[in-house]
Amino acid sequence: MKKNLLLVLLLSTGVAVAQKDDAAAKHAALINVASMKEKLTILASAEMEGRETATPGQKRAAAFIEDRFRKMGLKPGNGDSYQQIYPVYRDELTTKTLRVNGQHFEWDKDFSLSLRGLAYGDWSYTSTVFAGYGIVDSANQINDLAGLDVKGKMVIVVDGAPAGYKAPEGSGRRFFSPASLNGKITAARRAGAAGVLMVTNDFPKKNASATKGEMYLKANTAGFPLVNISAKVASALMGRTSALSFDALKEAPKSSYTAELKLVTAKNTENLESSNVIAILPGTDKKDEYVFLTGHYDHLGKRGDVIYYGADDDGSGTVGVMQMAEAFAAAAKKGDCPRRSIVFMTVSGEEKGLWGSDYYSEHPIYPLEKTSVDLNADMIGRVDTERKTADSLNYIYVIGHDKLSSELQVINEAVNKQYTGLTLDYKYDDPKDQNQIYYRSDHYNFAKKGVPILFFYDGMLQADYHKPTDTVDKINFELMEKRTKLVFHTAWVMANKDEMLKRDTPLNMPNSR
Repeated sequence: MKKNLLLVLLLSTGVAVAQKDDAAAKHAALINVASMKEKLTILASAEMEGRETATPGQKRAAAFIEDRFRKMGLKPGNGDSYQQIYPVYRDELTTKTLRVNGQHFEWDKDFSLSLRGLAYGDWSYTSTVFAGYGIVDSANQINDLAGLDVKGKMVIVVDGAPAGYKAPEGSGRRFFSPASLNGKITAARRAGAAGVLMVTNDFPKKNASATKGEMYLKANTAGFPLVNISAKVASALMGRTSALSFDALKEAPKSSYTAELKLVTAKNTENLESSNVIAILPGTDKKDEYVFLTGHYDHLGKRGDVIYYGADDDGSGTVGVMQMAEAFAAAAKKGDCPRRSIVFMTVSGEEKGLWGSDYYSEHPIYPLEKTSVDLNADMIGRVDTERKTADSLNYIYVIGHDKLSSELQVINEAVNKQYTGLTLDYKYDDPKDQNQIYYRSDHYNFAKKGVPILFFYDGMLQADYHKPTDTVDKINFELMEKRTKLVFHTAWVMANKDEMLKRDTPLNMPNSR
């Protein structure tokens, strides 16, 4: 009965299904607990030091994945190389000066700088604008910049939001909210401001601020400074002879103020690099069309001597890609080569902001218009601790099923009924999803280019998520095997159907971040 259902559904999308000799099921047997546990135990070991992007641990992980791809007999995915190198940068602050009307203020006592892509320079301003909280939120009919001339000026804003403020639906977690740091910076830049002075209540600093910044992918050449300042600095800029308290500043009137502000920064920029690891299995009669299987192999690295192992995030997805690669490579050797080429791509930089997949999407090796689909696995090895339903040991969250292509759901559900019998949960495809999961893994950089995607995810946002305790012993390998087989069978069908997936469905999501 199940096989007949699969046949009916897939024939409607131009796929021929072998009834007597199910090659897909035969080769899927290579996706098994023992093989995956062996690979993940290495990838999430102490030797890999948490696999942080552009570190020795990440490079060791890349070498491990490349070695396995080569031993499987897969071809290099980037010309003669299995790696696509991309640049990464990190700044170290060497000069930091802030003066108001000639008065020097001290680093960490009254000001600090955001080092993320900081452009260095020597800035002087004769007036600043105080804009309250600096929130621009049309849904709540708030515009703290209304009536203020901020063009070319530094804007003073107070950290946080007024009592009772609620971010609009669809704005996601706090870093997407109009009241978040990113929201305030975006609003100020759109209004033409020269930079933001963020008044915070954590001065003097209890712990020294870093002078070596976080890594970044794209150099900041716009010279838009973000400076965290104390209420004392803000009061001086507003012409106060005595400093207002942080709470008093929340009630201060919005206005322009005349004061001489001098800001001087200088930095050294360290040039680093990271890589995506890519292998390809050439197809047969449709080898110039591509199915991508992706997962990110980077994680959070080390904090001091504490390793963030990243077994589930995303050692599990990476090993899933490797195991599917092994199964497809074995199938090809047995004469069951897919019609389309399959690209196995494990990316780095995901934890930094989807860097590796972003770089690939802007520098594609294979034409995106000839890329039928990206099937992305990011965290497929655990059970969501917040899931209280009876199917908690037999589910997978699937994201993207109703977006970009009408064939995604048909194919994925059909193979699930035929082979794996998982509960397919679509809750994260809700446009009102407060976690904004659709935008938070590497499939998104394919989707934004119009490539249909499916994202397979275990939903773990609590428990050991982004903690040193995300270790191999917490993985449910039986469930991970089942989930990986679902992706494999979905890829098998999509790689062998007569036509590429249709691109016929609008994206029913709010504006991206």
